[in-house]
Amino acid sequence: MKIRALLCILCAVAVMSFIVSGCQKKEHTPAEQQRLQVITTLFPVYDFTRNVAGDKANITLLLPPGVEAHSFEPKPGDILRINSAGLLIYTGKYMEPWIENVLKGIDNKNLLVVDAGRGIAFRESGADIDEHGHKKEEKQKHEHGKLDPHIWLDMTNAQKMVDNILDGLIQKDPANRDYYIKNAETYKVKLDEIDKKYRDALVSCKKKVFVHGGHFAFGYLAKRYDLQYMAAYKGSPDAEPTPRRITELKKRLKTNNIRYIYYEELITPRVAEVVSKETGAVLLKIHGAHNVSKEEMDKGITFLSIMEDNLESLKKGLECP
Repeated sequence: MKIRALLCILCAVAVMSFIVSGCQKKEHTPAEQQRLQVITTLFPVYDFTRNVAGDKANITLLLPPGVEAHSFEPKPGDILRINSAGLLIYTGKYMEPWIENVLKGIDNKNLLVVDAGRGIAFRESGADIDEHGHKKEEKQKHEHGKLDPHIWLDMTNAQKMVDNILDGLIQKDPANRDYYIKNAETYKVKLDEIDKKYRDALVSCKKKVFVHGGHFAFGYLAKRYDLQYMAAYKGSPDAEPTPRRITELKKRLKTNNIRYIYYEELITPRVAEVVSKETGAVLLKIHGAHNVSKEEMDKGITFLSIMEDNLESLKKGLECP
């Protein structure tokens, strides 16, 4: 109810602002006025959508550049933007737990909401992936709310997300159906190509253990490429690992003679730095692609370029030929 009331107030303010500034209104071409307005929540769905939509839609990323995705909460202006859009695309309720409450306050009957993660089998979140791609912490199995939301880091999941986005675009804009289908097929080929690069590059690495001083974000990637994965903690990036967990990380590095420890984007790498200082392991960045910095956005970074950089980082850390 609070969201709905706030939305009504915002709409009233927007209407008054429009009336006051009417004489200064910028004229838009008919094509711009008719173009589909799409709001996306996370960088992966933003980049997937702009590749499929091309120049037939205006794509907006709701998440401001540089903001950590897990801690994001929509502001009144964000809700107003969603209410004025034709299409809203989000990753899934496990990544955007705020989505249901926000949608309750939206009164735009023409808004189509697309869950890009629809039909994808979510894995359980944990802190270890063993050599068989299984979680080692079986006690977490039936805990509520412990599903891993980072589905886009498996390229087969990314392709399914593209298909869901495609369906939404076609439903809202059937006139450009063939255009969207062609773009989606072209982009899925690119996802296939990066997937093959990963499989070819990581199959013969000297190391198979991937130690990460951050939150459990790369479980899908590890399973896809038969890597063992150990993270400092599960859940939110704001969490803190226990002293015991840090000891386990250091032991894993030493036991496997691993010379590198990974840290992630947009988060201060405190844990990785501590472990690095105490073990001599070299820090390496790996990008979860949740969001990007303003500098990265200005440079035109893409999901595919992020995954290319991640592959180089993994090849170095895993000592691949």
